[in-house]
Amino acid sequence: MSIHIIRIIGVIILNIIISGLVIRWYKNKMLSQYNSFLNKADEILSGKRIDIVYDESLNSAISERLNRIVEISSMQKEVAEQERDIIKSLLSNISHQIRTPLANITLYAGLLKDELSESSSFRLADKIEKNAEKLEFFMKELLKSPYAEQEIISVNPKIIELDKIIKKCCQSVELDAMKKNIRICPESNNYKVFADPKWTEEVFANIIENAIKYSSNNTEVTIKPILYESFVCVQIIDNGIGIPEQEQGKIFQRFYRGTNVTDKQGFGIGLYLAREVLRKQQGYMKIKSKLNKGTIVEVFLSRRDF
Repeated sequence: MSIHIIRIIGVIILNIIISGLVIRWYKNKMLSQYNSFLNKADEILSGKRIDIVYDESLNSAISERLNRIVEISSMQKEVAEQERDIIKSLLSNISHQIRTPLANITLYAGLLKDELSESSSFRLADKIEKNAEKLEFFMKELLKSPYAEQEIISVNPKIIELDKIIKKCCQSVELDAMKKNIRICPESNNYKVFADPKWTEEVFANIIENAIKYSSNNTEVTIKPILYESFVCVQIIDNGIGIPEQEQGKIFQRFYRGTNVTDKQGFGIGLYLAREVLRKQQGYMKIKSKLNKGTIVEVFLSRRDF
């Protein structure tokens, strides 16, 4: 083999080696840039701004644009929070303004019915009363809807007496139970639980309201606390219409309503709200139900401060 051929082969081999080294260097450089970009993306997702070295590099341009995305996102979040607070305040103010005249309308319509005989005037008074009750219901549901957003639910759990909470809830739904002649039967207890008093009242009120709403007249709703090692389980037992088995996994979804309750008033917020409150204070809830035979809602509250 001539020296000329050997030189050509040597040059080819050298070019192959150089090309391989260049390709490897380029791959490593691109991998480094990708990793740098991913790290910057992680910082952006955590809400941090990126330190920028201002030069003509692509890395600087990417960092500058990512920071602009953070600024725009923060501004939009701030605006959304302000709008949310305004709506929440507006709803609260409206409810306070409406509550007193609405209660008076219901009271006066009831008194008027007592004074009238079975006549057209009696029927008109009855319609006024029923529509006032509907308006009161929708107002309550409207007030619940802002709390369905998890960030609004801010719990401050502490050790509280369970019996006092349950008694307050029973008193708050007493009028609804009287209208259907439903007896609420809470079992007394001396248990203490780790929970937020205000939000836990909301949990039980929502569940007991449902038990009354979906039960027939002249029935009972039983509230039975059961002591366990780490939790207190409170069973709310009714003899109502029950929940179809295929829908029991969906009832905690926000705004979900069962196919057998379309004739009842409601927005599907109560159970979703109850579950979120319990989750935020290390509790949980379960449901056992049979169609047309009633429902048992089990609320588990922690006995200790985690």
